[in-house]
Amino acid sequence: MSNEGDNVQANLNTDYDIEIFNLTKTYTLRGKNNFIKALDNINLKIKQNEIFGLLGPNGAGKTTLVSILTTLLQPTTGYATIYGRNILKESWFIKENVGLMFGGEMIYLRLTGYRNLKYYCKLYGIKDYKTKINELAERFDIKEWLDQYVGSYSKGMKLKLALARILLIEPKILILDEPMLGLDPKSVKKTTNLLKNLHKTILLTSHQMDVVSNLCDRIAFLKEGKILKVDTQENFKKMISERLKIQVELTSNKNKFVQSLSKLDFVSEITESDGKILFFIENENFYQILFTFLKDYPITHFNEIRPTLDDVFIKLAS
Repeated sequence: MSNEGDNVQANLNTDYDIEIFNLTKTYTLRGKNNFIKALDNINLKIKQNEIFGLLGPNGAGKTTLVSILTTLLQPTTGYATIYGRNILKESWFIKENVGLMFGGEMIYLRLTGYRNLKYYCKLYGIKDYKTKINELAERFDIKEWLDQYVGSYSKGMKLKLALARILLIEPKILILDEPMLGLDPKSVKKTTNLLKNLHKTILLTSHQMDVVSNLCDRIAFLKEGKILKVDTQENFKKMISERLKIQVELTSNKNKFVQSLSKLDFVSEITESDGKILFFIENENFYQILFTFLKDYPITHFNEIRPTLDDVFIKLAS
């Protein structure tokens, strides 16, 4: 275990609920001298009442980071603070004040929803558990399902129950690892609204770009244990928004259109997909020339496609 962080109070910035300092996690391969760095010198600060997204592909190190922050794993070097408490020295505080959820798990499928929540109320020592369960059931709109076995719940219902479970202790901070994995778009939208209305500091890991885009205030892109960049999604998109992606559809003369389009100096990466022509122009200053060019063709559809977080990640990772 690292001995860093002895003077954490001196370093505490009260604007941040979570602070991570030079955090590294290394694994030694069995029977070999090789090492794998699951986390490589992570530094990160998460503000009060911020919904922060940790975005990256499977194996990027997201779950390892979550496990360290919630004291399930020990870092190789570095440390972190939550509410100014060193996670290596005050694990009791972390367990009492941080709600952790891995996906929609940590609930028992062979019990009813009510008995799940009652079990955890007993475990946490919550005295007036009936009132607490009733409040959360109404808040998450699962009251009429409480007497049903959890095994019969939809994925969206299981997620709601899992969120209700971690809120039993009224945690200051929520750490959610891939919470919307496998949910249908309608359930994702409902859960997004639900999380926003909690008004809590939330650290959310995901490899789903749409989830992070619709929910998070700031985002960190993680790849192979390293943070590539931290910023708001608006600023991320500005990184690649100078070039504009254009989509057009026309009724005829496609070959001639593409041949002529390719001769324009400000146009690049012309492709065709589902009958539509896609291409980039260098910036919006070329719109007037482009429109002059397009008027000679039977264009039935024109659309400017804004950059997505997928585009950002591809650029950062390349």
